[in-house]
Amino acid sequence: MKIFDEIALKPCDILIPDKNVNYDKWAVVACDQYTSEPEYWEKVSCITKGNPSTLDIIFPEVYLETCDNAKKISEINKKMQEYIDSGIFTTVENSFILVNRTFPSGICRKGLIAAVDLEAYDYQKGSVSLIRATEGTVLERIPPRVKIRENAPLELPHVMLLIDDPQKTVIEPLFQSEHEILYDFDLMMNSGHITGYRISGENDFQSVASSLKNIRKNGSSILYAVGDGNHSLASAKAHWENVKRNLSSEELISHPARFALAEIVNVHDDGIIFEPIHRICTGIDPKILMEDMEKYFSEMPAKDEIQKITAVYGDHCEEIEIKNPVHMLEVGSLQAFLDYEGTKYNLRTDYIHGSDVVRNLAQNPDSTGFILPAMSKNMLFKSVETFGALPPKTFSMGEACEKRFYLECRKITK
Repeated sequence: MKIFDEIALKPCDILIPDKNVNYDKWAVVACDQYTSEPEYWEKVSCITKGNPSTLDIIFPEVYLETCDNAKKISEINKKMQEYIDSGIFTTVENSFILVNRTFPSGICRKGLIAAVDLEAYDYQKGSVSLIRATEGTVLERIPPRVKIRENAPLELPHVMLLIDDPQKTVIEPLFQSEHEILYDFDLMMNSGHITGYRISGENDFQSVASSLKNIRKNGSSILYAVGDGNHSLASAKAHWENVKRNLSSEELISHPARFALAEIVNVHDDGIIFEPIHRICTGIDPKILMEDMEKYFSEMPAKDEIQKITAVYGDHCEEIEIKNPVHMLEVGSLQAFLDYEGTKYNLRTDYIHGSDVVRNLAQNPDSTGFILPAMSKNMLFKSVETFGALPPKTFSMGEACEKRFYLECRKITK
């Protein structure tokens, strides 16, 4: 549709299970969650046994190093086709899906499922694309994921793209009207509730398109920032680059692999909470690390701004003032120093959720913890536009049970 041409997004044909399918057994959490808890996935397997489930058509990363990957991928592709052929899907034609996800805490997150144009996405360093990665992409993680996608007839999204819409003009107004309910059920493993509505009216299409165009006109050069699922989206992009080599100019425009299904979410939504990811450093005496840190920043070009972080080691706790920061975020300035320090010593940096955990780990010999403040939502788009992809593990969006669940599908082959 022409109204969406400038914003790299469009409605599409979306597959959801037939009403006879048990949705609470069909939907499972994103494959990159609970990677250190195989017992979680074993329990999911018991819950879904004997029922159609997305568990059969995804590759939980907890098993990547313990099973025959080629065999598993072949089984996934075969099961996808089996589900298609058995007729368990209902096609929601030429639509968006409006999503209301309620977490166990009672907080809700609102989103819009849509197809995004991979031609407008570039995960490479220095990208100026409309869709942009928020963190550096680990290129080594892409080929195995492309292998999963290259012969798959379906895609299932756990990608979440953020938009910078403080006035709440794109998604939120859609909830002011009544829409056809497509699904409404409790998610497994105490992960809350989800309701999906069909958005297919011309007025709603116009509203979404015009609001996104206004954001693009009045905001930064980025329209969508990848909040979750960066490597999955990067794999879809790499797969599309492979596919398009053999397509005609006409096929390039409409081939289904050119697009990827994603959930668009407003970064200012109440259900988006940025939590800091702290650092614990080992392999160097904390006092030497502190001395090196002071020297490192004293040699940087002078700045008016002062950033503050907390350093802990043993029973010692102090607030560090970074007087010549090299990044507009504290985590960026700290990570620049740690990367530099790692070239001099056998420094190991681990990424930690929770300041109490950092304080406990910092009791160990030659261990230094750095407790970071949470990043403001208002800084995300500004930081990515100024510095490109943020340092790894800059922030976390919610707990594992709050991540996207696989539910909707889309055909990616002709």
